[in-house]
Amino acid sequence: MTPETSRKTTPLRRAGEALRRVGRAYAPEEERRLGGHLGAVVAFGAYTAAWGVAAGARRVRLPDRHDPLDVVMTAAAVFRLGRLLSKGSVTSPLRAPFTRYESATGPAEVSESPRGGAFRSTVGELATCPFCLSVWLAATFTGARLLWPGATRTVTGGLAALAVADTLQLGYDCLLQKNAE
Repeated sequence: MTPETSRKTTPLRRAGEALRRVGRAYAPEEERRLGGHLGAVVAFGAYTAAWGVAAGARRVRLPDRHDPLDVVMTAAAVFRLGRLLSKGSVTSPLRAPFTRYESATGPAEVSESPRGGAFRSTVGELATCPFCLSVWLAATFTGARLLWPGATRTVTGGLAALAVADTLQLGYDCLLQKNAE
């Protein structure tokens, strides 16, 4: 290593090269963007820590246990909002900077693929994956429930009602199709 090269080798560059080596060993046949995924994990840690700091600053008392109805309502809300944000045709403008349209896939839903460099494609992966978004949404609703329990119950109740209404709509459509056969 020359003195000029050693000056250009910063700890950040060394960490990046180490991550690339791990990525090549992890998936030698395809490019996996572990750096982008690591950034998403760090961002999620910071996001959840911010909720914790906000709850701590307000001296919020943590519940001893979860109310089962709140868990069911939050699960339904996370499901519905996750589908709407990650697959909804109406929310495609939010995903468009990070994704490429592929096709319509169902009632008011589309299929998209991530595009761009490490950051952009990682955001695209998160934005098109209802399972990935659900982690962020569950953290959001959990933190919001600590700080604003009434408002959060109102929002999760509305989204849960939407999830039930969508289920009824799809069920009705299935019945119509069965009767047409």
